[in-house]
Order: sequence, then C-alpha cells, then structure tokens
Amino acid sequence: MPPARPAGHAPCQPRMPTPDANPEKLRFAVTSCQHWEQGLFTAYQQMKLDQPDLVFHLGDYIYEYAAGKGGNVRRHLGPEIETLEQYRLRYSQYRTDPDLQAMHANCPWFLTWDDHEVDNNYANEISEQQGITPAQLLLRRANAYQAYYEMMPLRASSLPKGPNMQLYRKGNFGKLAELFVLDTRQYRSNQPNNDGRGPLNEDSLNPRNTLLGEEQRKWLFKSMKSSTSTWNILAQQVMMALVDRNTKGDTASYSMDQWPGYAAERQKLLEHIRDHKISNAVILTGDIHSNWANELRIDDLKADLPTVATEFVTTSLSSGGNGSSQSYDLSDRNPCNKFHNRERGYIMCDLTKKTYTADYKVINEFRKPGGITSSRAKFVVEAGKPIIHKA
Repeated sequence: MPPARPAGHAPCQPRMPTPDANPEKLRFAVTSCQHWEQGLFTAYQQMKLDQPDLVFHLGDYIYEYAAGKGGNVRRHLGPEIETLEQYRLRYSQYRTDPDLQAMHANCPWFLTWDDHEVDNNYANEISEQQGITPAQLLLRRANAYQAYYEMMPLRASSLPKGPNMQLYRKGNFGKLAELFVLDTRQYRSNQPNNDGRGPLNEDSLNPRNTLLGEEQRKWLFKSMKSSTSTWNILAQQVMMALVDRNTKGDTASYSMDQWPGYAAERQKLLEHIRDHKISNAVILTGDIHSNWANELRIDDLKADLPTVATEFVTTSLSSGGNGSSQSYDLSDRNPCNKFHNRERGYIMCDLTKKTYTADYKVINEFRKPGGITSSRAKFVVEAGKPIIHKA
C-alpha cells in the first residue's frame, strides 16, 4: 500500500508487501523539522545510503517565516506565507534541494504535518498571534492544506475541503507492523496555560482538552483494538512522555503544546493500549529539535508502574541551530527518560518479529556541505517487553 509518489520524482522502489504477507523485517527512517534557512538537508544523503523501506516525516516539512527570520545558511523567498501561491512557492523552494529530491525518489514516505505547515503553534482555528480571528486563520489554513495536498504523497481520500483535510490514516507492512499516522493540530483544543510551560494543573488536566478530537480518537482506538500486527506504530508530532524540563528548581515545567497539556486524553490513550493489550505499541515523535528515548507509563511520574509503550523522539533534520553532542541525564526528575541529546539528524529503525532497534543518527555539520552522519546511540525493545535497552 505505497502512498502516491510526489509529482516530478522518479517511481518509488516497490518495497511495500501485501497486507497478508509475513515479512521478516522492516527498516524505516524517522525525521522532522527541516528549516531551510537554518541548515542544509545533508543528512538525507546518509539516510538514502541506509536504504530504508519507507520514511516517516512527522511535520514541519516547511517553515512559514519571512525571508531572513529563521537563519542565514540560505534564504527563504518572500514574506511570511499566507496565500495559496505563497505556500506553493515555499514548497517548490524546499523541493529544489537535491538531497530531499533524492530521498523522495528512493522509497515511499508517510507524512503528517505539525504547526509550521500553517503557522507556529496554531490549534485548530486558533492562532497564537493576537488579533487573528478564527475566520482569518481558517482561510490561511485552507491555503496551506491545499498546497500541502498538492505537494505531498497522499491518498485521494485526503483531498481537502476548504480548511478541512483528513490526514489521519493507517497502513501496514504485511503482518509485521500496523502503521497509524495521526494529526494533532487540526482538531486540538487551545493550549493550556497560554501555551507556555508549567506544572500539571487544573487547566492541563481538564478532561475536555483534546489533541486528537473525538472522531480521530474513536478511529484510533477502534483501529488499534482490531490490529493483529506484531508491532503497532503511532507516528505523530508532539512528545507524549511527561518530561519535566526544569532542571534547576522545584517547580515542574511541562510543555503545554505537547501531550502534558492534554494529560487526560494521554491517560485514556495509554489505558486503552494497556487494557486491550495492544501488541508492542511504539510512539514516533518529532517537533522538539532534540533526541529522546522514553518509556511510557499511565503516570510517568510513578516509576513503579508498569511500562505500557515506548517512545522514540527524533531530533530535527536542520532546525534549531547547532545543538549539542552532550547526552543529558534527566532521569532523576524523569524516570521515563533513557536518552536525550540535542544534535541534528534522524532515527533509523529496524523491526523484526522479536525486536525493535532505534539507531539515533547525527550529523556533525549541517550549515555547509560535507557533513558526515554517524550513529550516536542505539536502543533495542524486545517484543512483549516495552523496556528500552542499550544495544
């Protein structure tokens, strides 16, 4: 079930097995956040050499900012994009990158958007900018969604209708893996706590808050429950682990743009995975411009609870500046976290019926040609045991 190939690219290699096949292995890459002005897309060179069967791109394929706002490696064309013609031009500019072109031509891609395909940190019809009405954002969203559909390898069922577009969907790699692609932007509630960071409180614990929306959540729960695959992969945008990133004070600090801001729905999802014994659930995440490997519990703050699923968070391909090669130990405040660093790159994942291996690839130079991509850390999860081990 390969997605349609992007216009202007060579045919994809026929690597997708039929639904009733029993493939022995699957290899896929996970990437996100490719800011044109902040870096070259050199890491795609090594990704192509790694020969994945498919690529998951988890959002921020483009950035909407005006020329010169984001960095100085190379320059966007034009002002901050809002019209259909401007969104089309921005995608066309990104597609001139030869490494991105070559990777698209190499294998199927499963894509989902995050915020920058429309506007930073938008939530449904709500803009983060003051003075922007829902009607104004929905018009911009319609333009953005139309350009996204035109430029991406998507199904006919995702054809947008004005500011609405069904992006969530599923596929499979034979009986080895069920692949769920989620949309955590189009249907979400407004971010709690004015979209800032803070402790879990009444606002972030509000059971009415949603990232998925009711219809998508029901579809996901039903689809996972009926899955008979060895591995169930949820490709989505924002970090699910409850990670406290305040390393200096006593007050916890969680991102309200991520799953902690929607903690009740997060709990429902993990309880569904636990209660229905969803086989080997793995969450793939982007957005945060850093690498993370997390073990997910119903309550990540309670280390004695059983692990329900695992989460592998890919850093950005080029967004966020230089980063750091240092690995940060956050386990004192976050027992769920097993690895964290801030370099650029992607994750290469290998699945068999017995193991899931996540290889964190990082690039030593992405601001000028000649960068070399290598393995920074590698982790393994055994089927039936959602615990992360160093490989």
